[in-house]
Amino acid sequence: MRFLSVLFSSLFLIITSCGSTAKPSDLFGIHLEGNKKDFSKGSTVGIALNNKKGVKVSKVSYFLEDEALQVSNGKITLNPERLGSKMLKARIIYDDKEVEITKSIKVLAEKPPSIYTYEVINTYPHDINAFTQGLEFYNGVLYESTGIKGESSLRKVDFETGKILQQIDLDATLFGEGLTVLDNKVYLLTWQSGLGFVYNADSLEKTGSFTYGNSKEGWGLCNNGKELFKSDGSEKIWLLNPENLSETGYFTTVTNKSVFNKTNELEYVDGKIYANVWQKPSMMIIDAKSGAIEGVINFSGLKNRVKQHSKLDVLNGVAYHPERGTFFVTGKRWNKLFEVKIKKK
Repeated sequence: MRFLSVLFSSLFLIITSCGSTAKPSDLFGIHLEGNKKDFSKGSTVGIALNNKKGVKVSKVSYFLEDEALQVSNGKITLNPERLGSKMLKARIIYDDKEVEITKSIKVLAEKPPSIYTYEVINTYPHDINAFTQGLEFYNGVLYESTGIKGESSLRKVDFETGKILQQIDLDATLFGEGLTVLDNKVYLLTWQSGLGFVYNADSLEKTGSFTYGNSKEGWGLCNNGKELFKSDGSEKIWLLNPENLSETGYFTTVTNKSVFNKTNELEYVDGKIYANVWQKPSMMIIDAKSGAIEGVINFSGLKNRVKQHSKLDVLNGVAYHPERGTFFVTGKRWNKLFEVKIKKK
């Protein structure tokens, strides 16, 4: 009798392990060809359901995030609009139950970034004390934000003379960061306080404030005429509704090899985001829909052309002048503002 009791107990454990009490991940797994986790955009890869317990399955459907994937000859194509870390899902029907299992993957850029260099067209004076964080032209006027607690400001500048036309100072407890101008409103970030501000572009009068949502910090801002793009020191660029400043989503910046998290000051031009690389004399060209880093601009040597002093800091600040078709770049505590053309190497 004791033998039969042990036998029945063992059978019960086997049956219930495949029944309703089993976790979906105990029963199934997603197997990808080559056991890879990183894929280029557009990759076609073999996929199969790992049925760990031999359960009778009625149907399997695959999704990338919430987008249904078509399976053809046991293969799927990974072609999301936005790149980066993604959740691959399998929805499985068995025994009149529907369960879902997931697998984390990365979808990266198809090609390596192209390399660009620069040509200096003009050089203009720039406030050597300005710890430049944001830079943008609006109606022919250069708007600039500066950082450092006790020194942070928002200003309008005559770019040809370097003269400050108008300036307001931030509270001494705040560290100013990037800015952008849209529909006669200046949107300004601060670094770690979780606060942003809105100003009238003409008077620089403060008209509102906003807090951050899921983004970590305030770094850079730009806009495409409809929505704002915000960097926060992570691999993400956030999309903001300019009406209520809510975060409506994000995309991840990636190369063909990895996720990249050094995006700082931003400028939007013709579907691309030009972004300073934090602490580096370089800039990225990012596709504003997919997040693919399509180019890298090497600005090495530019810092050597400004006055050398003890507080001199890194390249930071990029503004596009649409009428001139050129970019303006400077750095933190640089005494010069450079008008440049960007050229492919």
